[in-house]
Amino acid sequence: MTDRTLILMRHGKSAYPDGVYDHDRPLNERGMRQAQLAGRWMTEDRLAVDQVLCSTSLRTRMTLEQTGVAAPVEFIDDLYGGTPSEVFEAVRIHTPPEASTVLVVGHFPGMPETALSLDPAGEIDRFPTSAYAVLRIGVPWDRLGLDVDADARLLAFRVPR
Repeated sequence: MTDRTLILMRHGKSAYPDGVYDHDRPLNERGMRQAQLAGRWMTEDRLAVDQVLCSTSLRTRMTLEQTGVAAPVEFIDDLYGGTPSEVFEAVRIHTPPEASTVLVVGHFPGMPETALSLDPAGEIDRFPTSAYAVLRIGVPWDRLGLDVDADARLLAFRVPR
């Protein structure tokens, strides 16, 4: 069985403009720099993303844009505030079976909770903005999060600063 790579990324640092709903908050300058650095690190680490699943919020869409990742993208409402089960469902539904590396751009606490549910022994104590976890997944995408052992292992945890 081919191993798969799942990258779980939290959006960059956002701004808090007056009168703007949470879903529509943009990144601030620091968030844009963080996301750009995360994208450079992914490239340097040879994480060739085949599929992106991204929350519909403005700050996640801006984070993805700043990373420079060029792969097919699905924008998914359920990733806004997504629980691990919602993240797993999005991956199962929206990831082609031949994809080897999937990037999910989402929010706190969904991204760290999903990473730790896959690898409870993974060393993640904080999951700040623009941080991302890289996990090896040993089951087909359409089985992720179902009643099967995902044979997942945290390979890396990066915090762009």
